Amino acid sequence: MELHYRMRELPDSERPYERCQQYGAEVLSDAELLAVILRTGNRNCSALQLAQNILCLGQQRLLNLHQLSVEDLQSLPGIGKVKALQLKCVAELSKRMAAACYQRALTVDSPETLAGYYMERFRHEPREQLLLAMFDTRNRLLADQVLSVGTVNASLVSPREIFQRALQSRAVHIVLLHNHPGGDPAPSREDIRVTERIREAGELLGIMLTDHIIIGDNRYFSFREKEILN
Repeated sequence: MELHYRMRELPDSERPYERCQQYGAEVLSDAELLAVILRTGNRNCSALQLAQNILCLGQQRLLNLHQLSVEDLQSLPGIGKVKALQLKCVAELSKRMAAACYQRALTVDSPETLAGYYMERFRHEPREQLLLAMFDTRNRLLADQVLSVGTVNASLVSPREIFQRALQSRAVHIVLLHNHPGGDPAPSREDIRVTERIREAGELLGIMLTDHIIIGDNRYFSFREKEILN
């Protein structure tokens, strides 16, 4: 028979909140960190056990919290709408914090910083998304916009739409970014076709396609780094 212990029944040295207070958040496990955020469990399990159940729902990966929906989280006993929304906000906050680390150094000339800036935003997406990033004469980011959701296909990606948005933003450089949900950022033949098509259109309009970056699972592929655009 499995025993469920309430948090108050544990010694202080084993309670996540008290351990965090005494030793710092960095010593806590993923489950303990989630338990501190959850604060309470239910009549049958503690906040720590509830946190462990969440990790099991995400196949033992904290990163899968991004992919779990509010409904997925609410399927667990002890997770109501409020707790589910809190967890989704934590996941979104982690994405924005990761992007903020790269934001100051963001430049059109650095594929690494561009990939780092957009990595957390796109690596968890279940479908391909194509994003247009637009830059001014000083290589500073003016704006970005998702152009399509689904397979990045040359017949579906419209140069007219891309450069219409670039002209509206007065961009002189553009970068395409899209994700590969399978995790491997290596370009397909279709990715290369899309890139060449947009590059040629940009040359006619005087708006340079500086790079096309493909985001994988914590990996990226840059056409600029591989000198495919040259």
